[in-house]
Amino acid sequence: MIVGGRDLSLSDFYKVLYQDEKIEIANEALDRVQKSFTFLQEFSAKKVIYGINTGFGPMAQFAINDSDKVQLQYNLVCSHAAGTGKAISDLNIRAALLVMLNNLSQGYSGIHSDLIKLIAAFINKGLIPFVPEHGGVGASGDLVQLAHIGLNLIGKGEIFYKNNLKSASEVFSLEGLKPLKIRIREGLAMINGTSVMTGISLVNVMQAKQLLNWSIAASAVINEIVNSFGDYFSEELNRVKRHPGQQYIAQKMRWLIQGSALSKKRENEFYNGNSAQEKFKTRVQEFYSIRCIPQILGPIYDTILAAEKLFINEANSVHDNPVVDFETKNVYHGGNFHGDYVSFESDKLKIAITKLSMIIERQLNFLMNNKLNELLPPFVNLGTLGLNLGMQGVQFTATSTTAENQTLSFPMYVHSIPNNNDNQDIVSMGTNSALLTQKVIENACQVMAIELIAIIQAVDHLSIENDLSEKTKKIYDALRLVVPVFVEDTPKYKEIRNMTHYIRNTNIEDVY
Repeated sequence: MIVGGRDLSLSDFYKVLYQDEKIEIANEALDRVQKSFTFLQEFSAKKVIYGINTGFGPMAQFAINDSDKVQLQYNLVCSHAAGTGKAISDLNIRAALLVMLNNLSQGYSGIHSDLIKLIAAFINKGLIPFVPEHGGVGASGDLVQLAHIGLNLIGKGEIFYKNNLKSASEVFSLEGLKPLKIRIREGLAMINGTSVMTGISLVNVMQAKQLLNWSIAASAVINEIVNSFGDYFSEELNRVKRHPGQQYIAQKMRWLIQGSALSKKRENEFYNGNSAQEKFKTRVQEFYSIRCIPQILGPIYDTILAAEKLFINEANSVHDNPVVDFETKNVYHGGNFHGDYVSFESDKLKIAITKLSMIIERQLNFLMNNKLNELLPPFVNLGTLGLNLGMQGVQFTATSTTAENQTLSFPMYVHSIPNNNDNQDIVSMGTNSALLTQKVIENACQVMAIELIAIIQAVDHLSIENDLSEKTKKIYDALRLVVPVFVEDTPKYKEIRNMTHYIRNTNIEDVY
């Protein structure tokens, strides 16, 4: 894949992150970077330019001697590699490296091309910088996390190499790489910007899409289990609500259930003139978590699409400061590194996925409670009632995990704490927001896994697997290969783990 010749798409990130596609830097990008570097070298002579011949942050008022300019850049990277906590995952860091490469390849940073070539080598060789999760406030971007990446690029720090943590110097020796030689402002360019929070957020969008698709499928099967009426998802009903997400979800539900022997027509049940009854045996309308799928999942779908657009815009943006423009022959100081866009959108996505986990949990509760569904044994227990407990234990896990999501969904965007001698007097907390959003998605996947196990147990109890639609039958068959039918009580944590792994790593489009 070529980087630097065009905007990147979410599909491009997917190919690099999940299919290990190798990258090349476009010749035109190398040319722009060289022109930017050459211009800055000439332009910066006898001028005051932040981060070249000044200190950083609130110390920008202090001039730096020409003889100390290069050391200044090394000092910046080393001093800010100060994160704590566990390492951010390989997938997230690879995404961050690709965002960083795309940002710097646009030629607005005045860097030497050796930097982008080295970042590309890290991506292609699978070298993962050790980057702690705690440290960034998201104001000058991901300063602390990016400093850990920068530390590796200058040959210091630690790198995950073939799943082992090794010193950067050892890895460079093994791979025949040379540490970056700083010329003018490569240190500042490496640690400025929103590459980490944006990379994590792009992974979040991909995982959120996957999770939503599984939830739509689960909702379709539940509607088959209860023999629901098709008008809940009819085009006629949903087209009069003018939200694209709702209409998309309804269309998807119709497509999934098409051909099912379990979906009923309201006209056959209630529009046949036979209404002289005091109490109807058939439920006139299902619970909201079953019949309001388009209205509940619709805004979640719209939110995911909006997040994708915003995060891709950020990934294709220049988020350095100052911005070096060789075409206008000027250097512009400002705040393109500020992470408010990513932070705010991450919080929206986090709230959407929390709501998704809530409807998943409510659907699960419906399946567990025989007084509600009036179809299944308590806790979808296929064994002996009383002696066996079925899925009673796993419901606690789903409820607890959903509750955690509700707490985690408090927005980071409004939780600014001034720091840096009040130079950064309002910050985005964008990296925190992205990481918390990822935690919410991981939690929701676990709740989804439990619901899917309950669904296939319910299908087996009712012996309706052959009455499912063609598409939902394929989903049922695939899930049964992950978790076989169970009657006796056995530990369930491995089955939940296996199902969680399956739905996180399987595109549902490949199933049906």
